[in-house]
Amino acid sequence: MSKQSLDACYVLRQREVRRMVKEIHGKVGSSVNIYKQLSATALRVMMSTLWGDDPSQDLIEFRKRLDEIIVTFAAPNVSDLFPILAPFDLQGIESKAKEQVSWFYGVFESMIKNRRNIRDDGKEKEKISKDFMQQLLELHWRGDEKNSLSINEVKALLLDLMVAGTDTVPTAVEWAMTELLRHRDKMTKLVKELDMVVGNQNTVEDSHIPQLVYLDAVIKETLRLHPVAPLLIPHVPSETTVIGGFTVPKGCTVFINV
Repeated sequence: MSKQSLDACYVLRQREVRRMVKEIHGKVGSSVNIYKQLSATALRVMMSTLWGDDPSQDLIEFRKRLDEIIVTFAAPNVSDLFPILAPFDLQGIESKAKEQVSWFYGVFESMIKNRRNIRDDGKEKEKISKDFMQQLLELHWRGDEKNSLSINEVKALLLDLMVAGTDTVPTAVEWAMTELLRHRDKMTKLVKELDMVVGNQNTVEDSHIPQLVYLDAVIKETLRLHPVAPLLIPHVPSETTVIGGFTVPKGCTVFINV
């Protein structure tokens, strides 16, 4: 996910954004579910970036499965409060999560098998683009103990990106639009900046972003007011430390509530 790799995905990102704008424009005069539109666009971009295929046919099934797994991961689990009960899986959350993860792993396994067959046939350079999955597989095939990844690690990374990348973006944009509607003076100021930097009849390009200072401020303020997730990524201290008078033992998992 380096800048070079993201730049290589510029065309497909623009394609999906234009498709979304066209779909919304075609619904003038009727109600539009912004979250669903943004979610579908984010999912198309993510799928195209990760493994390069046109996601149109699989989109509905993937969206359904992602919604299910997000609900399962966010569900209150009594085992989190009383770890001694975890082996009993009283609410069936663990078994449900395993079933849902297994569906995604099955899809990824099929894709990986196809890539492996092409590689074994010696047609890798002709048929496979350098998408994210291919780069992960090359790390696996390299066999370097320090930097190589197992197949399970490749699948886990793909699933993490799918879950994290397709829900957070539409949630943040939806909140940003809500706040702008609540504060019309701020929306007017943002529209003026877009007209000045981008132009009334043009599409926002990556090259415009450094000049859109007020838009950047709107996004940051939105994320401050409405974090897309209740907890930050877990941290594990490498040594015992004291923070605010509390001892944090080495190796424990720390969740920060934002």
